[in-house]
Amino acid sequence: MNWTQIPLGPLQTNAYILQNESKDAIVIDPGGDGQALLNWLKSEKLKPLAILLTHAHFDHIGAVDDVRTEYNCPVYIHKQEQDWLQDPAKNGSSRFLGTNGIRINEADQIINEEKTIKIGTFEFTVFETPGHSPGSVSYYVESEQIVFSGDALFAQSIGRTDLPGGNHQQLLDSIHKKLLELPEETIVACGHGPTTTIGSEMDSNPFLTGF
Repeated sequence: MNWTQIPLGPLQTNAYILQNESKDAIVIDPGGDGQALLNWLKSEKLKPLAILLTHAHFDHIGAVDDVRTEYNCPVYIHKQEQDWLQDPAKNGSSRFLGTNGIRINEADQIINEEKTIKIGTFEFTVFETPGHSPGSVSYYVESEQIVFSGDALFAQSIGRTDLPGGNHQQLLDSIHKKLLELPEETIVACGHGPTTTIGSEMDSNPFLTGF
């Protein structure tokens, strides 16, 4: 399996595209610039099988319907945020984009608990990692030693918790009890900025020391 990081949308949110040898693909957090993303997928001759959302903030969902309409693929979201997709107040787009609020069609698959999701040849372990938002999840691909953490954990930082539903202590608990329990060599594919590793954040993330 190969994966590609593509910053998209007004906040340059990292979308991740995973692909296998058959050119099947999984799209994680397509945050915006829908036509540019579609052009890239077509240029790579990829066929998305599903869209996985780490959470429903506007900068992570902006191109969802572009991809879903083009490829007729299902969208996965945690139950805590399934109604955020249609609500600009909850997904934050009314606050940051004003009258140009983002409304996305309902998700096709609702994540109700931590579990393993199998889509074609792709397999993800879903961890509930709330704190940045109540329905935040992380997707772990053990075979590739990578976790897609959304806005829970960043290189030398953690997600903001001052938005509706955010909770600083809950985020710290999620990081320590879920993400930092992964092998230290695990790559952390963050929602913004560069990738990092679990080991690096354990050693030097200033927000996690002294917890």
